[in-house]
Amino acid sequence: MAAAMEGLSKMSVADFYVGKTVFITGGTGFMGKVLLEKLLRSCPGVSSIYLLIRPSKGQNAQERLQQLLCSPLFDILRKECPTDLQKVSAIEGDITQPELAIAPSDRAMLCQSVNVVFHSAATVKFDEKLKLSVAINMLGTQRLVEMCRRMTKLEALIHVSTAYCNCDRSKVEEKIYASALEPGQVITVVDSLDENLVDTLTPKLVGNRPNTYTFTKALAEYWLKENKGDLPLVIVRPSIVISTINGPLKGWVDNWNGPTGIIAAAGKGLFRTMLCDANKKADLIPVDMVINLMITAAWKIGTQKSKEITVYNCCTGLRRPITWNRFIKLCFVYMRKHPFSEIKWYPDGTVTSSVLRNNVYRIFLQWLPAYIMDAMRWLIGSKPIMVRIQDKLCKAARCLEFFTTQEWEFDDSNVNALSRVLNEHDKKEFCFDVAQIMWEDYLENYVLGIRRFIFKEEAESLPSARKQVSKLYWIYRITQILCVMSIWHFLTLRYAPLRRLWSNALRLLVHIARMLSIVK
Repeated sequence: MAAAMEGLSKMSVADFYVGKTVFITGGTGFMGKVLLEKLLRSCPGVSSIYLLIRPSKGQNAQERLQQLLCSPLFDILRKECPTDLQKVSAIEGDITQPELAIAPSDRAMLCQSVNVVFHSAATVKFDEKLKLSVAINMLGTQRLVEMCRRMTKLEALIHVSTAYCNCDRSKVEEKIYASALEPGQVITVVDSLDENLVDTLTPKLVGNRPNTYTFTKALAEYWLKENKGDLPLVIVRPSIVISTINGPLKGWVDNWNGPTGIIAAAGKGLFRTMLCDANKKADLIPVDMVINLMITAAWKIGTQKSKEITVYNCCTGLRRPITWNRFIKLCFVYMRKHPFSEIKWYPDGTVTSSVLRNNVYRIFLQWLPAYIMDAMRWLIGSKPIMVRIQDKLCKAARCLEFFTTQEWEFDDSNVNALSRVLNEHDKKEFCFDVAQIMWEDYLENYVLGIRRFIFKEEAESLPSARKQVSKLYWIYRITQILCVMSIWHFLTLRYAPLRRLWSNALRLLVHIARMLSIVK
């Protein structure tokens, strides 16, 4: 063991990838883009990278690859190492189809040349229909494994799962748990039944888990445990993945998934209440830390062979926890400091663990204003959209409620052990030490990232946005005062004791004002 560890310390992570051929599924997704950029930038010796890409929206795989490489994430590479982008090739295919719908010639080439596989393709929609979720998260994994078995030079297979695949437990260790249902049985049921019948059976099949995503991810893990054979397999389980913390672009994010869509809507003044236990931990993880762990995990299994499946819980809850209350407050602080343009109302909001209170807040703070604004839009001949937006936001919020009202303890012993065997250079270049996260700085960049990369707003628009939010602040406060005064006035008209109290308070204020004028 000591000799093996010494061998590990001598070969750097970047050295391991020299001359290697890498195959990535899910390369067009949020995590896949960060993985691709990091491999090209920090492992310059990598020989070739193949991305499995499905034709979509009238674009073939090559066109989608070129569009991907135009992302701001690749600006530094395009400027400093443009030839490195030529190492990336598109493999046309589809994770939901037999043999991944890869052409026989491409399949043969991959089986003869690939050294490292990163499997991050998945449907991450929490409310995805079970039939499609099984096709992508389970059958897609099985089909990839079948191809990996034919890869003669394979040294590492990294399967991306989720920390929440075992969310029916309060404490989650870095191991694969047994499943109450056999993966094969679930696949058979889903394949053989009509989709409407599958939808009816879904709640019973999913059981204590909140959605089809966590359910199918857990089954995929269990299937891998039972069927991996001699494959050099590693499982990485991130928690809630949000924007980058470090280079090449701090705060980079390109999707509305998870908290990002809710935070973006709150910054626009459209979302103001959330069912949430404010004191529970929000287990959020920067996407580039997850990617650094994945790259390093491949190095570890590739240089120190193991027949066991190593599982890494990539989470922050134990070593750098943050509560939902602090996360939300900091986001509001920075959304007021760096406001979005064309906001509808002053960014503010509340969280509550009371379902009744949340529903009341939602009616008066979100739905009622939405109907009023749509009525005004209809009167001036514009298309009403605010109610439709609220409907989408409320559905997104409901998908998150399971995770914002509970908390878990994710053991990360394997992650810490992996970090300890890295040399000092690799600890910095491929940092996944969550203890280094400074939440204030990170969340400020997160908000700026939403502003720049989601809403496409440049820094030059900040001065006018700050003026707008300043005006809305005073309108917001005056509205609050008027509402309180109206409610008080209504109460004083109905109840004599309150009316006398109100009259006495007014007399006292007038008396104090007169005394102050005499003193002057």
